[in-house]
Amino acid sequence: MNPSPQRLTFTTPDDWHLHLRDDAALAFTVPWTAAQFGRAIVMPNLKPPVVTTAQALDYRDRILAARPAGSGFMPLMTLYLTDGTLPDDIARARASGAVVGVKLYPAGATTNSDSGVTDLRRVYPVLAAMQQENMPLLLHGEVTDPDVDMFDREAVFIERHLVAIRRDFPMLKIVLEHITTVQAVAYVRAQQQGTDARGAPLLAATITAHHLLYNRNAMFSGGLRPHNFCLPVLKREVHRQALLDAATSGEACFFLGTDSAPHARESKEAACGCAGCLTAPHALALYAEAFEQRGALDRLEGFASQFGADFYGLPRNAGRVTLVRVPLEVPDRLPYAQADIVPLDAGRTLAWRLEAGA
Repeated sequence: MNPSPQRLTFTTPDDWHLHLRDDAALAFTVPWTAAQFGRAIVMPNLKPPVVTTAQALDYRDRILAARPAGSGFMPLMTLYLTDGTLPDDIARARASGAVVGVKLYPAGATTNSDSGVTDLRRVYPVLAAMQQENMPLLLHGEVTDPDVDMFDREAVFIERHLVAIRRDFPMLKIVLEHITTVQAVAYVRAQQQGTDARGAPLLAATITAHHLLYNRNAMFSGGLRPHNFCLPVLKREVHRQALLDAATSGEACFFLGTDSAPHARESKEAACGCAGCLTAPHALALYAEAFEQRGALDRLEGFASQFGADFYGLPRNAGRVTLVRVPLEVPDRLPYAQADIVPLDAGRTLAWRLEAGA
């Protein structure tokens, strides 16, 4: 491929980790994603959380109602795993055909995670049911122990918990979401000996655009930058480079998940600001910028459009999208529900944009 193409056309991608929020927010978040992605796995950490199949189906209906006219975008639903989740809940979710995974938040790990799992042993019967039903476990892979340094939470989670889950449930499909460290990349790579019946990995990881593009200096450049604060938090440059290596490697165990997490500006610019980066409005342009850093634009299609669908056992999308090398000026602010919101890279010019009408 031309190392500096002016146009890049590939299979319509999917977002395998997305926060859409609810109610008035859907009129903004759904069109942002639907303009670029064919499908998205929607996180269940609402208030109250989405813990039953009935709640997931109702939420799905609200999302579908917010799609732009003529859009074929499809939300893929998840359940929020709690200490009270029952094995029978998994069978119902699988039978619905609409729920594609169950999300485990350690209690207190991130936004709206207070209802999360307090002790992994409590949910072992549910994990056994998920393994039986071939229902993927989606992990926010951080410990919440206050004695563990914020920048070490992911690595410690792998050591304390993920190793045990993989040992005790060897055929359970797992996604370690929004990985941020050398340790996570190395662990996922080292666990690729087994595959499912279709030859897809049993363990995979999603990677965000913001973790590919920025290290932790971005939170403190010239002062405190609340719109660059996310969880898991940005890490050192050595970790960013490892993520770039993984994303551009062409390995099927790494695929796209934006973890785009909208919060109104006043909730970010506060004494105790919310964690989350808004990347959905220009996600593909951000990923293209990251891949171009490695001269690997020819591998963006696999990462964005193929490996995630294969992992979840879904057909790859039939449509196509085109990115063009036309400057994209990221707005300083965007309207959002009854407020406004600041996207990642506000005020900066990106090299790529989605072709109009694509």
